Amino acid sequence: MPAYNTKFELTPDDLELIEGALREKQREMTKAAAQGCEVNQVAARDTHDLLGRLHNQKVFYRPKAQAYIGG
Repeated sequence: MPAYNTKFELTPDDLELIEGALREKQREMTKAAAQGCEVNQVAARDTHDLLGRLHNQKVFYRPKAQAYIGG
């Protein structure tokens, strides 16, 4: 499980809930666009950007004793 930046006053569970809600909103916008409904492109881009910023705050595990092999 990724660790979160400690500068936040939110718990990892709070951030997980926020990310889940943003992903659900993104799915709704995608589904609406596929059905021909007009979707606010600014809101869609802002949601995508916020999810990216939250992802970039995570600190992923890397072993310290041995070489890291990604994949």
